[in-house]
Amino acid sequence: MSAAAPVPRRVVAVSPHLDDAAFSAGGFLAGLAAAGADVLLLTVYTATVPDPRGFALACQLDKGLDADVDYMALRRAEDAAAVRALGVRGRHLPLAEAPHRGYGSAAALFGDVVAGDEDQPEAVAEHVRHVLDEEFGDGVDLVLGPQALGDHVDHRHVRDAVDLLRAGRDLPVSRWADTPYLLRPGAQTPCGAARRPTAAELDAKVAACAAYATQLGFQFDGVAAMGEALRAVPEFFDPAP
Repeated sequence: MSAAAPVPRRVVAVSPHLDDAAFSAGGFLAGLAAAGADVLLLTVYTATVPDPRGFALACQLDKGLDADVDYMALRRAEDAAAVRALGVRGRHLPLAEAPHRGYGSAAALFGDVVAGDEDQPEAVAEHVRHVLDEEFGDGVDLVLGPQALGDHVDHRHVRDAVDLLRAGRDLPVSRWADTPYLLRPGAQTPCGAARRPTAAELDAKVAACAAYATQLGFQFDGVAAMGEALRAVPEFFDPAP
């Protein structure tokens, strides 16, 4: 958002998981909110699945959480703190993450779509349409979503869902480069224009991302490393919003 560009007044950021939008576009979202925009951070895959098994259970055990902990409830609470730090609104869709939909290993998350999961983009798009109608009946000025850098299947599905929404409603769309995938060795080249958040936007972004305590060790090797990494890299958007 350049100094000369009009500020979009109604913005929806469609995030695959509870942290993706903040990690990838938190500075931009904080800047929009500070400029008076109504920003809704809508996270797709947030549903609690009782009695997780196999790889789904391993995804919480490897973070030091007992099997009887409602992992997604904990993550939704983290997200509530994060959106407050960004100054935006948050909302969660009742869809289950990939480990609960037949993806049985870390490698599978970045491979082919499994049988029975092919219709996820349409399902996601329908849920998002309902939220858009409920929250912004007369339309939005900007929809943000992921480029799906890293090729995580949930990110791919949300990217494709946003494409469906754009085609069906002629929505103004911009896609962020997915962080922390952007930071990893051999990462795909991000598409679009780089935007360097202001100091205030970075402070809000880092404070928001620190709320995702269950993810920071896994994704960044801790809160200090997260802050250092996110302050050092611009945010990328295609096309520039």
